[in-house]
Amino acid sequence: MAAEPQLKFYNTLTREKVDFQPIDHNNVRMYVCGPTVYDFAHIGNARPAIVFDVLFRLLRHVYGESQVTYVRNITDVDDKINARALRDHPGLPLNEAIRLVTEKTERQYREDTTALGCLEPSVQPRATDNIAQMIAIIETLIDKGHAYRAAGEVLFDTKSMADYGQLSKRNLDEQQAGARVAVDEHKKSPGDFVLWKLSDENEPGWESPWGRGRPGWHIECSAMSGRYLGDVFDIHGGGLDLIFPHHENEIAQSRCAHGTHAMANVWMHNGFVQVEGRKMSKSEGNFVTIHELLQTDKLGGRTWPGEVLRLAMLMTHYREPIDFSVKRLEEAERLIAKWPAADISDVLPDPTVLVALADDLNTVAAIQALHALAQTANADASLLPVFAASADLLGLLPKKAEIDEAVVAEIDAKVRQRLELLKAKNFAEADKLREELTARGVQLKDGKDAATGERITTWEIKR
Repeated sequence: MAAEPQLKFYNTLTREKVDFQPIDHNNVRMYVCGPTVYDFAHIGNARPAIVFDVLFRLLRHVYGESQVTYVRNITDVDDKINARALRDHPGLPLNEAIRLVTEKTERQYREDTTALGCLEPSVQPRATDNIAQMIAIIETLIDKGHAYRAAGEVLFDTKSMADYGQLSKRNLDEQQAGARVAVDEHKKSPGDFVLWKLSDENEPGWESPWGRGRPGWHIECSAMSGRYLGDVFDIHGGGLDLIFPHHENEIAQSRCAHGTHAMANVWMHNGFVQVEGRKMSKSEGNFVTIHELLQTDKLGGRTWPGEVLRLAMLMTHYREPIDFSVKRLEEAERLIAKWPAADISDVLPDPTVLVALADDLNTVAAIQALHALAQTANADASLLPVFAASADLLGLLPKKAEIDEAVVAEIDAKVRQRLELLKAKNFAEADKLREELTARGVQLKDGKDAATGERITTWEIKR
C-alpha cells in the first residue's frame, strides 16, 4: 500500500502552509463554527459546510473514520432569534418560543447540508445546552483576573492577555468590541468584550452568579469546543469574516481560562461568497438560501441539484473568494453530467486526487484529476471503483438512479428495438428512438461485443 501523502494546511495563525501533525493520531479533533439558526441558511453558509466536510472526509481517510471527531455548533442564542420568536410565538414564554424557532431552522439546515452531500459531524451541540459550561469558564476567568463585572455585564479584560490579537494581527488599541450585545463607557478598554449580560423580561435568560442573563457570542464556542474536544485541539475552522472578533476572542477566553499556549494548533478560514458579482444582501436582491436553490427557481429560473451546488463551490480553492453565479452552476452541471455513476467499494482513491487534497485542500486540482479519471473510466469500466473512491473523497460520487423494474423492462425493449432498426439500416427511426430516450434522461452507449463483433448498447439514467 502506498504511503499517504503528508497533509499540509495554511494556518491563519502563522500565515504559512505547514505540515499537519495531530496532537493524537488516534483522536484527530476539529471544530467549525456552525450556523446561527434564526433563519434558513444562505449560500454563504454553505461554503464552510462543504469545505470542512471535504476536510473531514480527508482526515477520516488518512487517520480512520473512528479516529476523527468533528464538532460543528448550533448557535441558538441571538438577538435576531429573540425577535423572530417574539413575532412568531407571542403567547409563549420566550425560551419556549426560541426553541420552536430554532428547532425548525436547525432541522432545515441539516436537511440542506445533507442535500449538499455533507456528512453529519460527530457532534452538533446547541449553545443553549451548554450554558453551565459557559458559566464555569466565566467564573474561572474572573478568578484569574481576566474578566470583571461592570454595569450588569461580565467583560473580558483584553489588556490582561499579553499577546491578545495574534490571530488577526491587530494592534490592541485598534480593536472594537464586537460582542453580540452593545457595551459602552463602562469598559476598562475599548476592545473589552461581553461574556455575560443581564436579561430583561422580554429577553431569554438563565440563572447565573451574576443574575439572570445570557451569554455573549464568543463564549459559546469556547465552552462547546472545550467540552467535546478538550482545552487544546487540532483544527478550528470557519469563514474569513470570523477571524475578528469572533475567533480572536475565542482564543483569548480559552487560553486564559485553561492556561494553555493555544486553543487550536491550526486555524483554517474559507473565503467570501458573492452572488452574480455582488456582495449578497437582501437590498441587492441577490440573497438566496440553500433551500431556495434546491427547491425554487429563484436563481436562474430553475432548481439546482445538491451535487451541482457542491461542485460549483469546490471549483474554487477554499481560501479564495468565489462568485456564485448561474454561469458557474451551469459549468458545474455540464462537468458532472460527464461522470459515470458508480458504486463505492474497498478501493483506494486515485493518488493524484489524494495528493491534491493533501496540499491545503486543493479541490481545483483534485477536480481536474477526477474529471480526467472519469473520462478514462467511461472507456474502461475496470477503473470505475477507483473513480468512485476518488469522487467519494470529495463528496461528489454520482449515484445510480433507482428506477422501477417495469421502467427498466420498457427501456430495455426500446434499446433492443433500436438495435433491430440499426441492423435494418433504418437510421431515421433508430435516431428517433434515441432522441425519445434522451429526452427521458436515458443515456445510450454503443459498443461492440469483444467476442462476436456484434453491436451492443448499454444505458444509464443521467442525473
